[in-house]
Amino acid sequence: MPENTATREDPYGEEQPSVRELEVQRNVAALVMLLQSRLLNLRWRAAEALGHLGDRRAVEPLIAALSDPFVDVQWLAAKALGEIGDVRAVPPLIECLKSDEKWLRIGTAEALGNIRDPRAVEPLIAALGDPERNVRKTAAVALGKIGDRAAEEALQALRNDPEDRVRNAAEAALKRLKAASPAAQVQQTAE
Repeated sequence: MPENTATREDPYGEEQPSVRELEVQRNVAALVMLLQSRLLNLRWRAAEALGHLGDRRAVEPLIAALSDPFVDVQWLAAKALGEIGDVRAVPPLIECLKSDEKWLRIGTAEALGNIRDPRAVEPLIAALGDPERNVRKTAAVALGKIGDRAAEEALQALRNDPEDRVRNAAEAALKRLKAASPAAQVQQTAE
């Protein structure tokens, strides 16, 4: 095996690539290949590393990983897509907001907030009604990042949520919306 290939031996005697070393080497192609590994640990770690690298070549493979049979991989693929910030990921991420898996919905809401595409506003507003508090909280944060005033009424309603963290996220999102409004920007320019 070539010296520059980062591998280690697993307990079963098989050589496995070191995801961390591949990330340090910025070996996107090898990390993308690991998204197809039979080993769950390698798939989720590869998705996470690809997000850290932020390389747009990983977008399509990460979109495919949203359909991995394990939510660990799906969730980290969604978060990685958010770190990369490519708008090609928006439609499949919006679909993931409908998943039965709360962790995928959380990672998806976070990703959509990082991408800041206005197509995500209505689906994120719908996610404010999710039965899982962390989904509601993350959707509120995402709407604050996107900064679309269309979310204001829904965020106002979330101020009555039974969960403190959700209410606090709604308040913070509303402050961001206010700060992003044209009137606030004109006032800051005048000062």
